[in-house]
Amino acid sequence: MKIEDLLKTSGKISETKRLVLNLIVTANFLSEEMQEVLKPYGISSQQFNVLRILRGQKGKPANLGTIQERMVSKMSNTTRLVDKLIEKGFCQRITCPSNRRKVEITITEAGQELLKEIDPLVESMENRFSEKLTTKELTDLNNKLNELRNTN
Repeated sequence: MKIEDLLKTSGKISETKRLVLNLIVTANFLSEEMQEVLKPYGISSQQFNVLRILRGQKGKPANLGTIQERMVSKMSNTTRLVDKLIEKGFCQRITCPSNRRKVEITITEAGQELLKEIDPLVESMENRFSEKLTTKELTDLNNKLNELRNTN
């Protein structure tokens, strides 16, 4: 469906505006799809992102700054996200005995198990989303999106 039909607009839209609207609508669509996958597990996409970051540390603790730096959504309140994951038992906070201001976060076994269960569902959603494109089209689109983000 064309973006004009989706937004029920009959006015002329410039290609630039069409691109921006398409990106926003598509990002919102993907966000909603991800929320549907994660809803049964009681975690948000931002919490899922934190768990994946912690898993990527391969057992090495991460501080809040490292997690924030790697977040997909930089607007997230990392401290609050981590606190909620700790409450659910999916990660733990370790305070350095020699410097109590230094706090590090690690994923728990329960967090690892949760990701093992969710990962195939997320991968399936991602594959359904992209199945209409060839590998070359996916590569080209990813390259173009990287170019668009890297304009200053």
